[in-house]
Amino acid sequence: MAIIINEQSKIIIQGITGNIGQSFAKRMLYYNTPIVGGVTPGKGGQKVFNLPVFNTVEDAVKKTNADCSFISVRPTFVKQAVFEAIDAGIKVIVIYSEGVPLHDSLEMVHYAKLHQVILLGPNSAGIVSPEKANMSDIHDSILKPGNIGIVSRSGTLTYEVIEMLKQQNLGTSTIVCLGGDPVVGLQHYDVLEKFEEDPDTKAIVYVGEIGGNDEVFSAEIIKEMSKPVYSFIAGLHAPEGKRMGHAGAIIENESETAKEKQKILAAAGTNSVHLLSDLAEIKFLSENI
Repeated sequence: MAIIINEQSKIIIQGITGNIGQSFAKRMLYYNTPIVGGVTPGKGGQKVFNLPVFNTVEDAVKKTNADCSFISVRPTFVKQAVFEAIDAGIKVIVIYSEGVPLHDSLEMVHYAKLHQVILLGPNSAGIVSPEKANMSDIHDSILKPGNIGIVSRSGTLTYEVIEMLKQQNLGTSTIVCLGGDPVVGLQHYDVLEKFEEDPDTKAIVYVGEIGGNDEVFSAEIIKEMSKPVYSFIAGLHAPEGKRMGHAGAIIENESETAKEKQKILAAAGTNSVHLLSDLAEIKFLSENI
């Protein structure tokens, strides 16, 4: 199994006629992700790699029964795209676009929660269940299906975790990249709950970073979990008040440092590592699954 998306999903791309949209559509088709079409206002009736293009998400949902949307449009158009998708009945949304205004993000996250829609991002690398469905920029060619779940804010760090697991001949059930902006939809603890319920996910790798208090809430979930969680927090030596990489990765108080977050997660029962490369040395990971 997998969480959130699988081979039964029906995916559209909002912005499919743009360069990024076309690139993702081509890869999705090649690796058998269940993409059913796309949306670009004013270009309805066209086709992209033989996929139908619709003027509105409502039209796309009516014609294809789409339930997931990958959004790659200009930042100023993202809020409109998200609201349109939610109103049309889309249940899973990945916002790949960067530079979305903060107030737009706040409105989108709130609107998604009101309608019980799973929203990843903004600035999310996406989500992938290997060999089932891929709504991410993580290339299918490097993925191996398995029973390790990964949840991370960073797409780049996720690539490293995938490679380290492959060194132990381990694959992944689902990989979820939450997004690096200060305000994002889905959080670590949301994903942890879903992994705990998934019978085919046997262990979880949790990649956090400085800034915010997501780890505090995650710790409460981890205390009740039956599955092993392996955690890494990026930014161990980041100075207070300095943004490190992501817009949301900035220390505003002592509780948001990597060291303090490591303590919180370790106290909750995670197997905490200080260096990401240490994951490659955890041989007992495979013994537990």
